[in-house]
Amino acid sequence: MEYNLEKQHAKGKLHAIERINNLVDEDSFIEIYSGVKHNCTSFGMDKKEIPYDGVITGFGTVNGKKIAIYAQDFTVQGGSLGKMHGDKIAELIDMAIKARCPVIGINDSGGARIQEGVNSLAGYGNIFYQNVQASGYIPQISIIAGPCAGGAVYSPGITDFIFSVDKISYMFITGPKVVKSVMFLDITEEELGGGAIHSQKSGVTHFRCQDEMDCYQKVRKLLDYIPHYYGESIQPKNYKFDEKKKAKKIQGILPERSTQGYDIREVTYCIIDDDSFFEVAQEFAPSVVTGFGRIEGKTVGIIANNPAALGGIMNCDASDKAARFVRYCDCYNIPLLNLVDIPGFIPGPQEEQKGIIRHGAKLIYAYSEATVPKVTVITRKAYGGAYIAMCSKHLAADFVFAWPKSEIAVMGAEGAIQILYAKELKDPTMAQTVQDKTQEYKETVMSPATAAERGYISEVINPEETRKKVAQCFRILENKKNTKKIEKKHGNIPL
Repeated sequence: MEYNLEKQHAKGKLHAIERINNLVDEDSFIEIYSGVKHNCTSFGMDKKEIPYDGVITGFGTVNGKKIAIYAQDFTVQGGSLGKMHGDKIAELIDMAIKARCPVIGINDSGGARIQEGVNSLAGYGNIFYQNVQASGYIPQISIIAGPCAGGAVYSPGITDFIFSVDKISYMFITGPKVVKSVMFLDITEEELGGGAIHSQKSGVTHFRCQDEMDCYQKVRKLLDYIPHYYGESIQPKNYKFDEKKKAKKIQGILPERSTQGYDIREVTYCIIDDDSFFEVAQEFAPSVVTGFGRIEGKTVGIIANNPAALGGIMNCDASDKAARFVRYCDCYNIPLLNLVDIPGFIPGPQEEQKGIIRHGAKLIYAYSEATVPKVTVITRKAYGGAYIAMCSKHLAADFVFAWPKSEIAVMGAEGAIQILYAKELKDPTMAQTVQDKTQEYKETVMSPATAAERGYISEVINPEETRKKVAQCFRILENKKNTKKIEKKHGNIPL
C-alpha cells in the first residue's frame, strides 16, 4: 500500500500509518478491510478512487498486549467520513468488544463527507452506538491529531480518555467560518477548540501533549496502568518505596495555619509507590487532583482535594471531573484512594446558576454507586456536605482515616461561633467568652476523635502511618464483593 506521507509532513503531522506504527509494538500491526471502497455515485464520486475509504483499521499490541486501532488519513479525501469509512470503525469496535481489548482512535478528519449526505451521518451513528456498547467493558482512547468537527466530536466525547496535541488538535461543534457567519465573531481554530481550550477550560480532553511522539508515549503509559477489559486482573509491578524518607517528609507537609495552602500531590507521593503517579486532567479544575498510582505495585485511582488551588473547594467543574474519574475506576474494579482536605462546595450566584447542586450530586452519586474498595484519608478539613460527598463512611467508604489535627464539622469554628453567638459578638466585653467557645467548638465538635466515637472514622492515625494503613486496607479489600444489590435496570445519575 502506498501512502502520501509528504502531504502530512508538510503540515507538521505524521501520516496515519506512521502514527499507528509509532504507537503499537514494532511489527505488530495487522490491517483489516484495506480493500473497502465507497459506493457513492453522486457529484462525481463514481469517478473518485478513495483508498481504504480514508481510514486505516486493524489490531496490534502495546506493551505486549493486544489493542484495536484506527487512524483517519487526512491525505485521502481530507479524512472525510462516509458510510463505509464509518462502518469500518464501528466494525472494529464491535470486534474489539468480542476480543476484549482496548480501542484507540486517531482522529484527523474534515468531517462528514458531504457528497454522501445522510449515509455519512449513518456512519457516525453506527460508531456512536458501538462506543456506547463498549463503554465500561473495554477502555476507549481517542487521540485528536488534526481537526475534529461537527458530529465527529461525539465519538471521542463518549470515550474514556482524550489526548490532544499542541498546534495540530482542534475540536469544535462548528468551526470558525460558521461562527463568523452566524455570530459575526472572528475567532481562530486555536481559540475556538485548540488543545489548551479543551484541557484547561472545557475539560473535554484529559491529556495535552507537546507533540505527537509525546502523545503516543503517554498513551502507552496509560495502557500500562489500566485493565484492558472488564474483569481483567492486572499483575502487580515491581515497586520501590522509601519508607523512612517518605515518613519524614509527610510529617512536614501541612502548614502551621489551617488557612494556608499546600499541594496535595506532596501527600500523594508519600503514600503511593515511588514515581508511580500518572495524573489525569491535570490542567482542568485544579482544586481536585485525579490520577492513577500504584500501592505495592497495584494500580489505584486517586481523588484528592488540592488546597493549593481555590483552597481545595469543590465547584461544578471539579465535581464533574472527580465523578467521571470515580465512575471510570468503578467500571474496571480499580480501588479508590481519597485524600480529603475540603472547606466545602463553592458559594455564590455564579456556581449556583451553573448548577452546583446538580454537579455536586454527581459526585455523591458516583461514590455511592461505586462498589470497588474505597479508602479515605482526611488530612485537614472536611466541612459540611463536601465532607459527605468526598467518600465519607456515609457513602459506603470501607475505611476512613483522619490525621490528628483534622477538622470534621458542618463548618469552620469561626463561622459556627458567629451563628451560635451572634449577640455576644456585638458585645466587646464578651470577647474572651467568644474566644473560649471557639476553642471549645474545635475540641468537642470538630475533633476527629468525636467522629471516631460515633464510628464515622475507622481510626485517627499519624501522617507517617498513612502509607502502611492504606496498603493494609487495600490488601484486606482485595477480594471485596458487593452483596447488596437492589434489582432495577439502572439508577438515574443527575447528569
